[in-house]
Amino acid sequence: MRRFAVALLAITALGAASANAADLPVKAPVYKAPVMYNWSGCYIGGHAGAGWSRTEWTNTADTTLFGDLVPGEGFTQNASGFVGGGQIGCNYQVNQFVFGIEGTLAGTSIKNSLTNNVFGAGLDDVFENRINTIVTVTGRIGYAFNNWLPYIKGGYAGANNKFSVSDSVGANQGSGSETKWHNGWTIGGGLEYGLTQNWIVGVEYNYIGLQTKNYNVAGAAAGVYTFDVKPRVHELLARISYKF
Repeated sequence: MRRFAVALLAITALGAASANAADLPVKAPVYKAPVMYNWSGCYIGGHAGAGWSRTEWTNTADTTLFGDLVPGEGFTQNASGFVGGGQIGCNYQVNQFVFGIEGTLAGTSIKNSLTNNVFGAGLDDVFENRINTIVTVTGRIGYAFNNWLPYIKGGYAGANNKFSVSDSVGANQGSGSETKWHNGWTIGGGLEYGLTQNWIVGVEYNYIGLQTKNYNVAGAAAGVYTFDVKPRVHELLARISYKF
């Protein structure tokens, strides 16, 4: 009987304690604001991808014996190749808008050969156009969605270009080349993703329009063999950058 009474008292006390605990106020969870990605800062990195060029060239003078074209004749030459280099720049974020400036330097293997089989008596001139390097200095503006940054860019572009001709068939043979710097402009855009506060990856497309330059490719031959050359370039690049 005594044990039964003790047990009954214990159950009663436990029930009262539980009722009191149920009446206590529940502490609300602490709200933590989401951590937003910060795009502000300077960065350095590298890029690689593919490039395509479309170069228009037209003969402006031919007083050589080996040249087959005459003024007004010419071709549009397409080429493709690898593009790879580096970039350096700085961003400044205002709310979701991101403003930046960036410089790039890339080497390329964009080149193609074309054999003249349309103009002249010999029909054997072989022309090659190659873009060696590309430099850009651009402004950028983007709209950040936390870690994601779609952006557009535009500004200055320049390229080192080589134009050459070779005729190794028949009695009148010759060859020559010139390398020149073309100034121009670029416009493009891309999408970047912040893996961490320091590492950024992305993809980018650029169109580059370059000025027309006149080349004399007569080489050692007597006379001149000159062409107006106007290259245009498309780039599709993958990028990685380290933000300080």
